[in-house]
Amino acid sequence: MSVVGYKEVAKPPEPYYRDELVTLYHGDCRIITAWLAADVLLCDPPYGVAYNSNWPSTLPRSISGDEDTALRDWILEQWGDRPALVFGTWRIPRPAGTRARLIWDTKGALGMGDLSLPWKPSDQEIYVLGSGFRGPRTSNVISCAPVQSMAKNGRLHPHEKPVALLAADDLMGKCPPGVIADPTAGSGSTLVAAKRLGRPAVGVELEERDCEIAARRLSQAVLGEAVPRAVVRPPVQPAMFDPDQSVA
Repeated sequence: MSVVGYKEVAKPPEPYYRDELVTLYHGDCRIITAWLAADVLLCDPPYGVAYNSNWPSTLPRSISGDEDTALRDWILEQWGDRPALVFGTWRIPRPAGTRARLIWDTKGALGMGDLSLPWKPSDQEIYVLGSGFRGPRTSNVISCAPVQSMAKNGRLHPHEKPVALLAADDLMGKCPPGVIADPTAGSGSTLVAAKRLGRPAVGVELEERDCEIAARRLSQAVLGEAVPRAVVRPPVQPAMFDPDQSVA
């Protein structure tokens, strides 16, 4: 074991994929800990929703470790107080140390939710931890359509995030410089976003199926390739109260 940064990092195995910017390992992030030597954590870990899709699809119906928040909490404990952006949901307690909450507005395109209610979910939460983020102060609401499962060139992973969201000026664009870490890399969207922005990144993924998909996507990703823009929703300006125009 060698000490790198904040934690002991075991010598990793041979990468599943590597290029001039991105390294991807196949295995368990609790064993392959090379990601702990990175500078910024950006990930969508299993966080205890026990996802199980009944929708007809070739995608896996569930993901490993989603029965509770144990893996998410372990990742954040190892990461310490360094900068992190972590996806989650209001239904599960937020991570300890959360400093702010970003809202991913999916433009009305996600989820069924509670069918007894006249509203459907169309957002997800992203938790901000640590410090060092930079850039102009903008709205905490980022609008970006999700990857649709049934569309042409559709979703490759049950929880795949759009590259446009991850590469947005108001997400990865506000992260401190350095290496991006995604210890639950899935189909590789975070790694692809980093590569397109010219940022080094390291990922670990448990499922070989997803490693294969991520490696294919990374081999096709082009440094500096244009990424569709996510839109930051401007803050709503409060109406001015005029006492002379009060309603009787």
